Amino acid sequence: MTEIKFGTDGWRAIIAKDFTFANIQLVTQAIANYAKSNNLSKKGIVIGYDNRFLSEHFAAECARVITGNGIRVMATAKAVPTPLAAHAIRVFQAGGAIMITASHNPPEYNGIKFIPEYAGPALPEVTDAIEEEVRRIQGGCRIYELDLKEAKALELFKEIDLDRNYFDQVLKVVQPETFRQRPLKIVVDPMYGSGVGYLDRLLPELGCEVRAINNYRDPLFGGAIPEPTDAGLADLKRSVVHYGYDLGLALDADGDRFGIVDEQGDFVNPNCLAYLLLEHLLATRTFRGPVCRSLSTTHNLDRIAQQNGLSVIETRVGFKYISECLREKGCILGVEESGGLSIFGHVPEKDGILVGLLAAEMIAATGKTFSQLNQEVVAKYGLMETKRLDVKVTAAERERILLELKDYQPKSLAGVAVDKFNATEGKKIILEDGSWVLVRPSGTEPLVRIYIEAPSQERIKALGQEVLNSLSIKMEAR
Repeated sequence: MTEIKFGTDGWRAIIAKDFTFANIQLVTQAIANYAKSNNLSKKGIVIGYDNRFLSEHFAAECARVITGNGIRVMATAKAVPTPLAAHAIRVFQAGGAIMITASHNPPEYNGIKFIPEYAGPALPEVTDAIEEEVRRIQGGCRIYELDLKEAKALELFKEIDLDRNYFDQVLKVVQPETFRQRPLKIVVDPMYGSGVGYLDRLLPELGCEVRAINNYRDPLFGGAIPEPTDAGLADLKRSVVHYGYDLGLALDADGDRFGIVDEQGDFVNPNCLAYLLLEHLLATRTFRGPVCRSLSTTHNLDRIAQQNGLSVIETRVGFKYISECLREKGCILGVEESGGLSIFGHVPEKDGILVGLLAAEMIAATGKTFSQLNQEVVAKYGLMETKRLDVKVTAAERERILLELKDYQPKSLAGVAVDKFNATEGKKIILEDGSWVLVRPSGTEPLVRIYIEAPSQERIKALGQEVLNSLSIKMEAR
């Protein structure tokens, strides 16, 4: 019997091994039970899917179960980004959305995200309730199904196309007039995912010249992991330099994470983009509110926020916690270092398409490169540098490291005294000079992640090496 566990952002598993039609029925019935027990079933459920292998068929299986429970389904007519599915909840005032995606996981994975009625990632109390329903069904409760032809006849199933509606929403959040003053040349890389047809359609509407690469469905994602990281964007870097364009914008497999490449073909770290964007929003928007960041995200945001009279909210890792702050605290910006970000006025779900547009807007508005903007902001606020190490581990190694972390309380690291510890998730060590290190296991992959922020790359290297040695971690980065 498969154990169904929701990680930081949904349930993900290897196709045909655990991600099977039978288990999809199981999880979907659990979601239907959750909706019924929380008075959400009369509002209906949105169902979307990405470009992964069999995703459209898995989505249809979900629809059969949801309609079999007498709940209306609004199903996307094609593959869509996760932020569009979240937006659809608001459009239809739905009880939630099911998104078939494994986000940035390798091609052999697929998954299910449940986005509740508030249009942001499900909080633990929601996924815990769904997991409990899964166990109850595994104990012998019934799974209901309905043929989709019959569901249509009963007006329980309809297909939707919200592209234009979503475009109009995003264009309300950005400043289109900025692009008219300085049209840009941009390379777009949706990495074969469900972001195909979004930035490459939106940017020309804003007057930009666009070239798109990896812009069609490939369930194998070109043989790579569909994650817009420094190592994963070689195609985009080459294209930006080859064509002499202003920047490159990438999306992960379901369009909720961003990757940025500058005019030199250099990767713009998401932490850097986040604080540059905060500075840009402060200069171009009148709204003010707290800045929300995850435990693993740069404290450079804190320095900028505090000097501008804004408070900072630190959350656990996972955009679901950031989403909660966006909804309830009126945050100007919510961000996690892994490329998830949204801002006030948009759905409280990470949206790589929106971030790509805002990054382009920043370049158009200032007429400067990311490097120039970064130099200005660093000079103004005195910011630190960041790095993340991803270490592959076995299940046994992961447990060993977690046990050792509980007792790991060094008095100093790389010659700098420790100021305080944070054991909310893994172990975060904050030093007296403002540097910090966080060691935590990934919630979705067989990795231990080590996050480091310090005044220089030399200091980052020294801190990282000392932590690796102290915890007996053999570094074999992805």
